[in-house]
Amino acid sequence: MTGRSILLVEDNPDDEALTLRALKKNNISNEVSVAHDGAEALEFLFSGGSDGNGDRELPGVILLDLNLPKVGGLEVLRRIRADQRTAIVPVVILTSSSLDDDVLASYREGANGYVRKPVSFAKFADAVSALSLFWLQLNEAVPEFTSTSD
Repeated sequence: MTGRSILLVEDNPDDEALTLRALKKNNISNEVSVAHDGAEALEFLFSGGSDGNGDRELPGVILLDLNLPKVGGLEVLRRIRADQRTAIVPVVILTSSSLDDDVLASYREGANGYVRKPVSFAKFADAVSALSLFWLQLNEAVPEFTSTSD
C-alpha cells in the first residue's frame, strides 16, 4: 500500500472496530486516524499538525459516517468542501443509511462515493478492500496544493 493515510469518522465503537479489522484482514497498512464525532473530524482536518503550525498531511481518503454527534456528517462534508485546503480530498460516505434523501444529499454536498455498510463482516471486509484499493492505490493522488491567493 501507499503511504496515504485514512481518516475514519465513526462514532460507533463496534463499527470502528469492524472497519479497522476489515482493513487489517485485507493487509491495508496505511495509517488510520479515527475521529469519533464531527467536531473531532473538523478539528483533525483544520487544526494543523500537533505543533499547531498546520503541517499535518491531509488524508488520502476520508471515510465519513453520516449520523454523528456534535456535528453531523453532512455538515462535516459541507465544511470539507467549503475550504480550499480540503475541498478536493476524496470523501466516501460509509454509513448504514440507505435513505434516498441521504444518498442524494451526500452527492449534492460533494461526496465522491456512498457505501452502505453491509450486514455481514465478509461483505463489509470486501467493501473496505475495494474502497482502499481504488482510493489508495489506483486513484491518482491530488498533487500538493499551494494557495495562490494574495
